[in-house]
Amino acid sequence: MSIKVSNFYYLIAGIFAVLFAVTHAWNGQSAVLPELQVGAITMGTRTVFMYVWHIITAENLVFGVMFIWMSFQSDRAKVQFAAWMIVSLLIVRLMVILSVTAFQDASSLTDTLIDSIAIVIYVAFIILGIRIKPKKVGKSEATFQ
Repeated sequence: MSIKVSNFYYLIAGIFAVLFAVTHAWNGQSAVLPELQVGAITMGTRTVFMYVWHIITAENLVFGVMFIWMSFQSDRAKVQFAAWMIVSLLIVRLMVILSVTAFQDASSLTDTLIDSIAIVIYVAFIILGIRIKPKKVGKSEATFQ
């Protein structure tokens, strides 16, 4: 039994998502979350911010594991719906990031550039993976499967 990658775009998207989970957790623990220790922020606000931060980290990890698993599936139709759902979530995530940032402080929109580019590239790889056409199986090949 050999394991074969059926969709390299999904594999790349999965690797990106796992890397995003790691860098998101690392950035949160080293730079963002320590800033919450200022006295002006209530413990409740700190708790909410921390769990929301870690929810996104966990989502990225789950998406990554799923895309890596999906990259080995030969029946693309079975995983296409999940891929479209994740694309939808990522696009909504990007819209929330940009709209909340624009509403709160439009001048800091440039601070979202790296995250925005990463999400767009990630979504592009997923869509490329969705658009892969299934291989045609000839009559002689079909009898051996």
